[in-house]
Amino acid sequence: MMVDPVKFLLVDDLPGNLLALEALLRRDGLVLHKAGSGEEALELMLHNEYALALLDVQMAGMDGFELAEIMRANERSRHVPIIFVTAGTADASRRFRGYEAGAVDFIQKPIEADVLRSKANVFLDLYQQRRQLVAQRDEMALLTAALQAADRQKNRFLAVLAHELRNPIAVLSSGLNILDRAKEGMDADQVRATMRQNLAHVTRLVDDLLDINRIEQGKISLRKETRQLEQLLPLALELVMPAIAAANHQLLVEDQAEAITLDVDPARFVQIVSNLIGNAARYTPRNGEIRVRTGTKRGFAVIEISDNGVGIAPDHQARIFEMFEQSDTGLGIVGDGLGIGLALVKQLVELHGGEIELQKSLPGEGSTFEVRLPLPGSGEAPRPHAGVPA
Repeated sequence: MMVDPVKFLLVDDLPGNLLALEALLRRDGLVLHKAGSGEEALELMLHNEYALALLDVQMAGMDGFELAEIMRANERSRHVPIIFVTAGTADASRRFRGYEAGAVDFIQKPIEADVLRSKANVFLDLYQQRRQLVAQRDEMALLTAALQAADRQKNRFLAVLAHELRNPIAVLSSGLNILDRAKEGMDADQVRATMRQNLAHVTRLVDDLLDINRIEQGKISLRKETRQLEQLLPLALELVMPAIAAANHQLLVEDQAEAITLDVDPARFVQIVSNLIGNAARYTPRNGEIRVRTGTKRGFAVIEISDNGVGIAPDHQARIFEMFEQSDTGLGIVGDGLGIGLALVKQLVELHGGEIELQKSLPGEGSTFEVRLPLPGSGEAPRPHAGVPA
């Protein structure tokens, strides 16, 4: 990060004196601004922040004392340390007026170079320390805000987790009670099927949480194989067909005519695609349409999943790949699950050296996601795309 240089202000109505001060104080990282009058100095202070001002006392027009009094009355310049440079006698009344005007010190002419540099270095160091403290304060404020946001996110997550676990557990408990009090004519197979469905839901939640934890700790490893996309895609579709059928959606698959070879972990590839299609089904009202298109582009295999569902509000799109984020559409559909599906998909795609992008989404018109996975031997590296969260 670029750090602005420290600035000193030198004020004297004699150009020779200004040049002498500049020569004595010049050093790397220090910018010296020169003013030949009090009015010129005030103009400079409107646009600059100074670590120290060296003011000549005896100037024509506005003298150093008057300039110091104006500086102290101005909020922008009131905290700038002032050293008076004087050729006059250092009597007590003169010093009193100087300190009353806001001086921190006096330097007598002719100036001793070592004394001037020593005093200037003190204020240079103090200013740099103060700037570091301000930067640390701002950094702490940002960190505090981030921690507060994380705490709010954690609380939302715990509330959703309690809800997501309570419902299927209640179904399992009720199913056991029904089976324990089995009566003639009861459809026990239907009860067991409902229990298995809810148990599978709980298992999926736990598996997603474990996967996220493994990825973040670097403990997940891919078991890559060379497979045809056309072999893997049906496995992903099979997983989501119950959700598609339950909502009476129409699933349209458009394959590229030529075979597409992938170097992927088959189980993780199926997880990526089924998660995206399942997400589309969840956020699409009944009787919707979900499309899956496959193809290649610039050394990547491309899988595009689109729907005509509720879409994502523009102000929410930048956060959809963040952990525990869910899209509350305002249209009566709020996603179930823990809000980790897209975050998990993104991490799994990136583990394969690929990219995922929300290509477009409009409230009430649906969303389109595109997954890009490098083709074997393509030598392509993922390229950043505008709008893709980091």
